[in-house]
Amino acid sequence: MLNRSIEYMNIAPYIDHTMLKPVMTLEDARNLCAEATQYGFAAVCLPPPLVRNAKAFLDGSSVKTATVIGFPFGYSAAKAKVFEVQQAIEDGADELDMVINLVALKNKAWSYLEGEVKHIIEAVHKNDRILKVIIESGVLTDAEIIECCKLYGGMGVDFLKTSTGYAEKGATLEAVQLMRSHLPSSIKIKASGGIRTAQFARQLIGAGADRLGCSASVAIVKEEQGTEGY
Repeated sequence: MLNRSIEYMNIAPYIDHTMLKPVMTLEDARNLCAEATQYGFAAVCLPPPLVRNAKAFLDGSSVKTATVIGFPFGYSAAKAKVFEVQQAIEDGADELDMVINLVALKNKAWSYLEGEVKHIIEAVHKNDRILKVIIESGVLTDAEIIECCKLYGGMGVDFLKTSTGYAEKGATLEAVQLMRSHLPSSIKIKASGGIRTAQFARQLIGAGADRLGCSASVAIVKEEQGTEGY
């Protein structure tokens, strides 16, 4: 089991600073991007209609622009997801967080899931973008998580991601550890959903997470630094 040194670290570069509420405003997006730049987060993750704005707000910074595909339930048609990916890339997204079709998974339609991600990987990677595949680990059995690791790890996605944040159960240490033990070392892990403290963030990184999706990002970083601000 991976056990990274987590006593002292700068958590900010691990974080995708996230806001995905359906009533998000342009001002919300502006503030999200300003905070991401100030604190040095890896990326902002926000709804597709705000990608172009975020890209402009982040111009000149190293912060990436991420958005979601098939969010939050994942059961839109594969062709619709491909179109969403193409639109997001056209709008300037650097990273795409795609929810798998959980209906297909629960009905053991693994060939459908393979076909779905194949077309999406092609669309993402030919444009040199990053694909994070969300499996919603909180509603899966261990056996289903392991099967996802085999499928998506074998397909060469960039990240396997635990959760949307919309299910009752978000990221857990157990899920991250299970994913890490069944994924190729080249496939990264993003933990998201319910990450609200620096302690939990450190534990997830120690368990094998390479990226964290957080809406409480600023509070987490301030807690880690032990200050009210930089």
